[in-house]
Amino acid sequence: MSKQIQMPGFINPQLATLRSKAPRGDQWLHEIKYDGYRVQVHVNSGRRKVYTRTGLDWTKRFSVIAGAIDIPGQAIIDGEVVVVHEGHTNFSELQAELAAGRQDRLVFYAFDLLWRDGDLRRRSQIERKQLLLDLLGENDIELPVLFLNISSAMGRRCSSMPSS
Repeated sequence: MSKQIQMPGFINPQLATLRSKAPRGDQWLHEIKYDGYRVQVHVNSGRRKVYTRTGLDWTKRFSVIAGAIDIPGQAIIDGEVVVVHEGHTNFSELQAELAAGRQDRLVFYAFDLLWRDGDLRRRSQIERKQLLLDLLGENDIELPVLFLNISSAMGRRCSSMPSS
């Protein structure tokens, strides 16, 4: 019988740095910056928690998203919770949804897999994204969870948003 590795608690996220121009070159990955809440979804043997980028437990506020990530084992998925309004993410609409206690318009763009039955952070970002895509697909995870694709060159292979 193999020993299960102790899953970490909240992991401080890597945050974007504002620049006047996007860097060029094949070594860079580009992602769309959405207007929402950065969160981590922690799954541990069926128990789910959702943490904000500062480590606050917002599982109750995002219970629909937590419930949609029905996967076995352990995982920590990094992403952004948004509301899409008129084809764009809208932070004011997101705040209004949460203030009203509603979750039916929330979408979770999953963009990184930090942990899957072990620490993945030393693997390449491309490899982690592929593992995340496989994990979501193998477990038939659907809305309100979407995989955030990447672009290795500006304008190519970016994710699409659901219509509101």
